Amino acid sequence: MLNIVILEGHAVNPGDLSWVAYRAFGEVTVYDRTAAEEVIERSKDADVLIVNKTKINEDVISRLPKLKLILEAATGYDNIDVAAAKRHGIPVCNVPGYARDAVAQMVVAMILDSCSKVGYYADAVRKGEWSSSRDFSFLTLPINELSGLSLAIVGFGSIGSQVANFLQPFGIKIYAVTHKPAAQLPEYVKPIALEDAFRSCDFVSLNCPLNEDNRGIVNSSLLETCKVGLILINTARGGLVDDEAVCSALETGRLGAYYADVLSEEPPRASHPLLSAPNAFITPHIAWATTTARQRLVDAHLANLRDFVAGQLKNTVN
Repeated sequence: MLNIVILEGHAVNPGDLSWVAYRAFGEVTVYDRTAAEEVIERSKDADVLIVNKTKINEDVISRLPKLKLILEAATGYDNIDVAAAKRHGIPVCNVPGYARDAVAQMVVAMILDSCSKVGYYADAVRKGEWSSSRDFSFLTLPINELSGLSLAIVGFGSIGSQVANFLQPFGIKIYAVTHKPAAQLPEYVKPIALEDAFRSCDFVSLNCPLNEDNRGIVNSSLLETCKVGLILINTARGGLVDDEAVCSALETGRLGAYYADVLSEEPPRASHPLLSAPNAFITPHIAWATTTARQRLVDAHLANLRDFVAGQLKNTVN
């Protein structure tokens, strides 16, 4: 029987799911949150460690001699030193695709809000602005139709391709910034270079994983040449953008809006510039967290545990 330690249980299960099924594999200890200085003490007897954003580096791994398996409660696993885990003979499993529909749905919601201004007008009504208006139709900001506009999706993996699939029926022109050859793209998706996407498209959606090659790829140089009024959407990783450059582009009107579910620091400090920047619409890293997606993640972990016990572990990243 395994000793399973879950270091960040609240992220996956704030109370609406169940950990009971994990007990079929052994003893289960769930911590809602774990500070960096608590990781070693809480994990020292673990056979299986389940983490989300906790940093699991060479130092941590080397001090956990009983550890046999690391399960990442996410698709991205940049918080884990997978090479160090491999050196110590510890497989690492992530959960690819579990939040594909949830994150793609958030991208669509952001794009539609930018066109229809649902949040803006609902807030105006609550403030009594419609009630005090002389007109039956209270229109203070222009609203747009999506049909005929253009979107570039940066990263055409599981989530990026689903964004395209969800939006294609709206009649939007869809482009992809991707290394995939054009023949591997849907017939309604055209390849485009990153710089051309920012220069010509109405929307750019970031849906690529973060790595050292693309950290801060949305910078002042790129934004200085972007189409005036571009709507930038980021549901991938905050580190893909230079926060100060985005703020500056919003203040000058070069960017029409920035919709982001991720920031470079999470949770952000109260003085984070994007929290008060004009036309910045920031949600608190929730795109992935539908109840259905979180249950899918739990089910994937259970499948990984069954495979591990059977000696047939398949879904490893190292």
